[in-house]
Amino acid sequence: MTAPQLGSLTWLPAHEHLDLLGGPVAAAVPGLAGPVWVAAIDDDAADTAAFTDVYGVPAAASANCVVVAARRAGETTLAACLVLATTRADVNGLVRRHLGARKASFAPQDVAVAESGMAYGGITPVGLPSSWPVLVDAAVAASELVVIGSGTRGSKLAVPGAVLAALPGAEVLEGLGQPLD
Repeated sequence: MTAPQLGSLTWLPAHEHLDLLGGPVAAAVPGLAGPVWVAAIDDDAADTAAFTDVYGVPAAASANCVVVAARRAGETTLAACLVLATTRADVNGLVRRHLGARKASFAPQDVAVAESGMAYGGITPVGLPSSWPVLVDAAVAASELVVIGSGTRGSKLAVPGAVLAALPGAEVLEGLGQPLD
């Protein structure tokens, strides 16, 4: 399959360049249900705003993965939410209700890093613990190709939305991504 033309990056088959990925992501890539590409980037350009500016990849072609801590009756469940970079995850509404939680909030950075085994700013739904729900916005699932983290700040993945929707634990939710205010 032909490598994508996204921004100024050189996209390579991820399964041939596992060294560019975080450990859990490298372990998961060979089992994915479709093509995945990786591109090396500057660590300082990993955050979405800097990434789109430096590499010319439109925000609408990028997705952000946020780790949510949902609490109910003293139990905390971690979940990943994947939404287009042009939106924000509806954590206090849809996510909280979907997970049956009394309270939902962004997981503390140290918890998200320790539990995912990935670098902050590079956490991605690929390779997360199997016990985590992976909530994917319908717009991400419908995307031909979306750019996401790679488990490290030094690269990005380009993945078809259908592959993300087929991840273990993935559930596609309409309205998960809400317009930015």
